[in-house]
Amino acid sequence: MEFPDLGKHCSEKTCNQLDFLPLECDACKQDFCKDHFTCAAHQCPFAFKKDVQVPACPLCNSPIPVKTGEVPDVVVGEHMGGACKHHPGKKKEKLFTYRCSKEGCRRKEMLRVACAGCRGSFCIQQRHPQDHGCTRGRPAASTAGDSEPGPSGASREGPGGWLARRFRY
Repeated sequence: MEFPDLGKHCSEKTCNQLDFLPLECDACKQDFCKDHFTCAAHQCPFAFKKDVQVPACPLCNSPIPVKTGEVPDVVVGEHMGGACKHHPGKKKEKLFTYRCSKEGCRRKEMLRVACAGCRGSFCIQQRHPQDHGCTRGRPAASTAGDSEPGPSGASREGPGGWLARRFRY
């Protein structure tokens, strides 16, 4: 034989085949042929080292240690019920965070609606300067006899009078 050191024999006692491309077992570090390299095929005594699975919590994505003999589903369920950092019932995010600046108004909005004149944050109903009584941007609506009450009120001209005047050139 020209290359006596080429290849290795399978470490399985019943096989002992000369393999030119041997595979090494991850657990016991011995060389095996293609038929015996899995832990189950050669009854590896160190297979318990490689057969370890660590489940992760689906809510907080952190690894949860499971002891030998415990059911992973039960352990993950106990973690979600008590020690989980991200429990949906514990912390509730606020959607409506911007409070209306007009006195007496208790409405809140998801997005900030700011007045260009007074820079206050208002709800949708009070967003126009004439609706919240803004005096900085332009004069507030003057008297009750005014013929232009704005979009929120009705005028003496009938329905659509304010809107028709608004879009005339």
